[in-house]
Amino acid sequence: MPPVTTLPELRTVAVTRYITPLREGGSLPALAEADDGFKYVLKFRGTGHGPKALISELIGGEVARALGLRVPELVFAELDEAFGRTEGDEEIQDLLKASRGMNLGLHFLQGAITFDPGATEIGPVLASQIVWLDGFLTNIDRTVRNPNMLVWHKDLWLIDHGSCLYFQHAWTTWEEHAKGGFPLIKDHVLLAQARRLGEVDRAFRQRLTPALLGSIVDLVPDAWLQGHGEEGTPDDLRAVYKKFLSMRLEHMDVFIHKAEHARQALV
Repeated sequence: MPPVTTLPELRTVAVTRYITPLREGGSLPALAEADDGFKYVLKFRGTGHGPKALISELIGGEVARALGLRVPELVFAELDEAFGRTEGDEEIQDLLKASRGMNLGLHFLQGAITFDPGATEIGPVLASQIVWLDGFLTNIDRTVRNPNMLVWHKDLWLIDHGSCLYFQHAWTTWEEHAKGGFPLIKDHVLLAQARRLGEVDRAFRQRLTPALLGSIVDLVPDAWLQGHGEEGTPDDLRAVYKKFLSMRLEHMDVFIHKAEHARQALV
């Protein structure tokens, strides 16, 4: 799958039917249907992590897509004010009420199966691409226990980037996180196979131009940034995300060195 050089705006759909909660997710996502006739895995702004998890999901997913990796289509998903009034589960009803307005949906991959590292072999280039992506995004959640990858039509798809960019939860230390090596990469499910990190690093740095990264951050809605819990206007906060990603890209050699050292300890 070739990388993209420009990003269209995300489509916006209206959620018409809540089908079922997906309780394996800590943020209580749900399977829902929208007015375009498709089903989506819905991520709610009213969860404990609030819109920061949606920002991570949006930026992480679109960076992956820009690099040519397979990610289900992301859409903005509108919840009507009356939506969920007849929901019998009180916890779900409270979540739906707190999530009125714009949420995020991922196209539901009907029939996909969870990636099993013992059953599916991943080549060194793809493994290196995914490890690089997660190091760049500081994604703490692609482990053996929870790989957050699906196999669909014999292809590998990446899902659930809500744990990326964890500097958001300690906002004042974003520069430190941007320059660091990301030691949690030692737990990555594909690290042992990632033997082409240097090659992938050179290619991916060329693809992720400042303009491309900026266009991804600009997709983040004002409504999510206004409920962000940090001081500053939406444009002020977008500027920090852009600076983080640019600085992270500049310091990826630190990550590559430490990731290679962690990989050698495994093999």
